[in-house]
Amino acid sequence: MVLQRETVVPVWGWDDPGQRVTVRASWSGEAVLASAGASGRWQVELTTTAAPGPQTLTIEGSSRVQISDVLLGEVWIASGQSNMEWPLGGSDGGAEAVAAADHQQIRVFDVARAMARVPLADCTGQWQVVSPETIGAFSAVAYHFGRELHTRLEVPVGLIGSNWGGTVVESWMNEPSLRALGEYGDELARIADEHLHPRAAVVQAEADLAAWWEQLATLDDGVAGGWAGPGLDLGLALDGTGDPQDATGRAEPAGSADPDGWWPSDQPGTWHERGLEDFDGIVWMRREVEIPAAWAGRALQLELGPVDDVDTTWFAGEKVGGYEAMGAWSTPRVYEVPGQLVRAGRTVIVVRAVDTGGPGGFLGPAQSMRLSPLDGVVSESLSLAGPWQIRRSASMSDLGPLPPNAGWFHQNRPSALFNGMIAPLVPFGIRGAIFYQGESNVGRGEQYARLFPAMIECWREVWGQPGFPFYYVQIAPFRYGGDGQASAWLREAQRLTLAAANTGMAVTLDIGNPDDIHPLNKRDVGHRLALWALARTYGDDELGYSGPLYRGSRVRGHELVITFDHGQGLHARGEALTHFEIGGADGVFYPARAEIVGETVVLSSPSVAAPTDARFAWSDVAEPNLFNGAGLPASSFQTRWSP
Repeated sequence: MVLQRETVVPVWGWDDPGQRVTVRASWSGEAVLASAGASGRWQVELTTTAAPGPQTLTIEGSSRVQISDVLLGEVWIASGQSNMEWPLGGSDGGAEAVAAADHQQIRVFDVARAMARVPLADCTGQWQVVSPETIGAFSAVAYHFGRELHTRLEVPVGLIGSNWGGTVVESWMNEPSLRALGEYGDELARIADEHLHPRAAVVQAEADLAAWWEQLATLDDGVAGGWAGPGLDLGLALDGTGDPQDATGRAEPAGSADPDGWWPSDQPGTWHERGLEDFDGIVWMRREVEIPAAWAGRALQLELGPVDDVDTTWFAGEKVGGYEAMGAWSTPRVYEVPGQLVRAGRTVIVVRAVDTGGPGGFLGPAQSMRLSPLDGVVSESLSLAGPWQIRRSASMSDLGPLPPNAGWFHQNRPSALFNGMIAPLVPFGIRGAIFYQGESNVGRGEQYARLFPAMIECWREVWGQPGFPFYYVQIAPFRYGGDGQASAWLREAQRLTLAAANTGMAVTLDIGNPDDIHPLNKRDVGHRLALWALARTYGDDELGYSGPLYRGSRVRGHELVITFDHGQGLHARGEALTHFEIGGADGVFYPARAEIVGETVVLSSPSVAAPTDARFAWSDVAEPNLFNGAGLPASSFQTRWSP
């Protein structure tokens, strides 16, 4: 593992109540004593040095434990939802990055997903040395951040990943911080009641989930139509590689969705990219494959990548897996196919996905979809990327309320993830935190402007480290729907959070994908977070670390002059500045003529004789072109905050 260098770090554990415990660190040689309390918990504090190690920790109580290969370096928590959770192996350049990841002095710890009604004392996970065998499933953003710190600072780096895709900021806050805001009182009261009466909550949860799936079965045309069966005739042939063909022998082209039948669709890809732009509900996906004779009777591993939101999966007409509760939409699906189902020749793989909102379908890279012998090697695998047959069934409007996730209590209830995935880490010695979250709070920008700064202060308070560095990512462009401005309000809430002490924001307006909520360029995201840390935490004064940030505006006749922090070297990538709007007292905005003058941008419009306000990149999908001399993009902004 890695312990935070040059500070005082807590080391704790459990033993018999009253047991005396001795802790010795090799870098000091001194014995530090503690006694286990009534609950069995003990804790000591050790002063760490700059000597990287490897070091050892020896703990003696009712038993003796020695922890070897301990490094002293820089420790950061990396947390958030799916864009922070997104694995290195599934990102742009991920295969190459994984293959080159041989860093003995970078260690990672991935906290297993857990939600809880009260703060937990412990979590599941283990420290691992970064190597091609260990890093592929770890956060791509965190890895690129940590690798850059290690390279620039030449010290060991420890990264603690604590992430859960599709989660809201209030789930990462503790109960006192939420109550201090006067929010979520009813939900917090119910969580407390369920903690006191856990069995009743579990019974109700199981009943709710079973009832929802029973209802779905009555509404799903695919159940009545036997769409999971291997004998379903779609009128397709195979060309010997598993690719469907029409009767002429030509490969089926990608087509538009047939509302009443099956249609071909290249996968992976979201339904919104494949002809179902506005559909949320049940979609069935079939892929016929040719099983080699050498595979007959052998157990297979079926990999599909993440499936949004929940799935049920069949092989040769038999169910082999499924994530049938909410919350796992970013989790790669890996299922075992029993050998008795594996016969040489043609067979069919069927996936029923239920998407409750936004894009649905297979979300991973092409290499994440494959079938291979469980006892074989990857080179034997059969790719499942390419043509599938798709058919929609019932919509979410037919199905009614969202499927329950283990009942009323789930990962998006207030305090659920703080209790399960942050509280167990406290008070482990850290330098700071990086955070990438916000997509799941889009539509609630005004509330986020209160919640997010409170979350940061919550973490600092429980760690007893006022003002520890907290650097975060501003969400990227994406088509959320609605009026097309919901994410602009959320980005503005994130920008305004920079008013909190020792915070920094990595802007991603230029490296997103309006058609994919998970843009795959994670290297630049990690790099931009690392710039903040290197400059602000580690004192590299020569680094440009932030893009232009709105400072203020002033009226000059019929023009509005916008000033920026980090505005040195302002320039447009392209012939003219884009995405600036100007408005008057009536609150109506018009496209603005924008001109760079030194470190300012001067706005005007023939439609606005007396300007009062401006906004920039004010839409869900804005990809503007204003940068500074450090090559970093400007944040979106509005001169008047009134969501």
